[in-house]
Amino acid sequence: MVFVAVDATLIGWLAIADRIKPEAYAVVQALRARGLQVGMVTGDGRATAESVARQLHIEQVHAEVLPQDKAKVVTQLQAQGRRVAFVGDGINDAPALAQAHVGIALASGTDIAIEAADVTLTRGQLGEVVTALTAARRTLSNIRGNLFWAFFYNILLIPVAAGVAVPIGIHLNPMVAGVAMGLSSVFVLSNSLRLKRLKAYVPTLTPGAVQNTALKPAHS
Repeated sequence: MVFVAVDATLIGWLAIADRIKPEAYAVVQALRARGLQVGMVTGDGRATAESVARQLHIEQVHAEVLPQDKAKVVTQLQAQGRRVAFVGDGINDAPALAQAHVGIALASGTDIAIEAADVTLTRGQLGEVVTALTAARRTLSNIRGNLFWAFFYNILLIPVAAGVAVPIGIHLNPMVAGVAMGLSSVFVLSNSLRLKRLKAYVPTLTPGAVQNTALKPAHS
């Protein structure tokens, strides 16, 4: 709220607010559908912050937070045993981006925010947050799968190649063993290449779901 006065007499006010991005609602719901809790940390006034939070269905709101206190909010959440990812693009967000377990900056943001973050979304779109999360989870899943099958494969075949099963008539020809090890590498590589099929998340634009209305003061 910007108040206008002449000779110390209030003559009017202006309500100024950023418009909510049309994809914001879909992105918030997509993150919640993936099991994440979504919160908002902002230096804006509480009335504005709570209005935006209601429209986007965000339950946790930290409003009127000074720039140096954003990192404190992250620290408090971490003290509760939570793993925190912080998304920001401004100079004020840099300390929180550095403090979070994962700092995510928009490429359209300031250089300081990008330097402080762990991940930079090159297209600077909110939907890329969901894409980055999905890519990270898929990659971790592939790493675990590759490790399991590699260890299982070697634990099973190395003793056979060493002749442990010769007394019972089972042996592995060295040439066959070489081919088997090659197939192990092919499997791991093929499993990793499945990540190329990952598609970017495209949020649904729902301008009708968010009413970008100006906040009106309760009284003059």
